[in-house]
Amino acid sequence: MKLSTGDRTLVAGIYVMLAILAFVSFYPFWNAAVISFNNGTDTMRGGITFWPRQFTLENYGVVFEDRRLINGFVISVLRTLIGTLASIAATAIFAYGMSKSELIGRKGYMVFCIITMYFSGGLIPTFLLIRELGMFNSFWVMVIPGLISVWNMIIFRTFFKGIPAGLEESARIDGCSNWGVLLRVVLPLSGPVIATLSLFTAVSHWNDWFTPSIYISNMDLMPIQTKLQQILNSNIMSEQMAQLDAAAQGRMNKMRAVTTKSLSMATMMVATIPILCVYPFLQKYFVKGVMVGSLKE
Repeated sequence: MKLSTGDRTLVAGIYVMLAILAFVSFYPFWNAAVISFNNGTDTMRGGITFWPRQFTLENYGVVFEDRRLINGFVISVLRTLIGTLASIAATAIFAYGMSKSELIGRKGYMVFCIITMYFSGGLIPTFLLIRELGMFNSFWVMVIPGLISVWNMIIFRTFFKGIPAGLEESARIDGCSNWGVLLRVVLPLSGPVIATLSLFTAVSHWNDWFTPSIYISNMDLMPIQTKLQQILNSNIMSEQMAQLDAAAQGRMNKMRAVTTKSLSMATMMVATIPILCVYPFLQKYFVKGVMVGSLKE
């Protein structure tokens, strides 16, 4: 189809706007990566834009030589894997029950669930509850309190209601129990929505630094995001170096080119790249999973 001059101008304008939007979105991440590879002292002079002016790997050397940063990375990985699997499993089971019209009190349960989306007990009551449950300074405080997501449950429930009832009836005729129907029929058909919500849940776990900063004081249990936030809030490099082990202190002279900003950028890259690599593999499920689970009635 041949486009008129006006149409071609409009299309060109759209592409220009999309290019500008892509640049504005991508440049901050690229600049952070460039700074992480640049000499910290040189970075303080300013003017670092698209390429490192004095390339160095010392920033990443500090990150990977600090045992506690590596330990924080491991905690983040474990939290993301365990938290995502547990949350998706618990939410899917809850949503399957809520999708059944024969469930007694289903509307009342739904009202209680919706209320939790708008109101909470507050930070202090929640803190006291966590302490009384014995989860303070525990790995599970990052997993159990957020085990059920009401929003994800609603999407799961709507998706489950769209599955033909004949499939479940056939499974029951073949002798499947409720668990058998869920595990052998419903969940295998829910691949797109499971993949999409799993990614959203994993990103939420990976990026969360606030929960550990409130409920965890043991440095060995803090994820790398919380430690990154502490680095970003630090103004003096010596405050960071004072927390390193004795071996790292002995390498102080080799790290004069490392500053708080360059160290924070390097830590940011280490904390961002792993979860960023997951997106390309699950991107195709976004529209299919969320739109079907949200719109189908």
